[in-house]
Amino acid sequence: MTNPIEKPALAPSQVLDRVLVLEMVRVTEYAAIAASRMVGRGDEKAADSAAVEAMRDALNRLAFDGTVVIGEGERDEAPMLYIGEKVGSAIGSGPKIDIALDPLEGTTITAKAGPNALAVLAIAEEGGLLNAPDTYMDKLAIGPGHPEGLVSLTRSATENVQALADAKGVAPSDIIACVLDRPRHEALIRELRSLGCGIVLIPDGDVAGVIAVTDPETTIDIYMGSGGAPEGVLAAAALRCVGGQFQGRLVFRNEDEKQRARKLGITDLDRIYHLEDLARGDVIFAATGVTDGSLLDGVKRYKNGRITTHSVVMRASSGTVRWVKGDRRGDPKHG
Repeated sequence: MTNPIEKPALAPSQVLDRVLVLEMVRVTEYAAIAASRMVGRGDEKAADSAAVEAMRDALNRLAFDGTVVIGEGERDEAPMLYIGEKVGSAIGSGPKIDIALDPLEGTTITAKAGPNALAVLAIAEEGGLLNAPDTYMDKLAIGPGHPEGLVSLTRSATENVQALADAKGVAPSDIIACVLDRPRHEALIRELRSLGCGIVLIPDGDVAGVIAVTDPETTIDIYMGSGGAPEGVLAAAALRCVGGQFQGRLVFRNEDEKQRARKLGITDLDRIYHLEDLARGDVIFAATGVTDGSLLDGVKRYKNGRITTHSVVMRASSGTVRWVKGDRRGDPKHG
């Protein structure tokens, strides 16, 4: 099903051929189906490994010259789909593609059979995605339809909620915020609750949390708090396609993390990144649900071997969102 929204004034990329839109769904489907075997089994590493292997295999079947710019960490830490890894069947000859990916966003969620686990990726032309270090990032996101700069990381949570409430014509107590349930957010949660805000606390999966601000059915108005910087790039890629505002600022806990950022060419360590800083040009974003969530249904495995999937794929140049339901007999092997 195609969901047309207001199209941005953006020319489609000749590199991101239209066929890649549905190919990206195939890639996330493979990863989600592989991870689904481990739902509720209590083994985070096995779930992540299954998703990584499946996504890598699917990417290596595509005729492009891909580089992972957001992945499972640096090479020494992650033998599969690490930052800088080359993927695709046309390395050196095919179109050059930057890839941000999280084969299993929500490893703990998957191990515990919780909600909102996803297989996620985004692609852009070479240089289109920020090569973000594997550090934390302060994040702030709201949905489309508001004046640019309505909210900002330079302001307090109270100021941002008040500005959003004024724009919506409601009281601050009517605003619903999404926040990762972490000890580091205790002060933020207290501040929001002092305003009377409702808070949706999520155990993991902040890509889905950020995207939720664009969907009125979730009732979530604003996303706030810190999470992984790589996930921030993925979330920004999605918002580039469907609209909304996003700001991110890298958070460094020690000098080693700062050095890792500098190695990636980041010199302004206090910079506030906006959507186009994180994902520019034409972008394709795809996700498949592993477990049921606010964005997507999870993989369903039936006793007769039937497997169903639920995915979303978006493209910035057309402003198109496609919801894809898959129904197959058995696990995918070759195509």
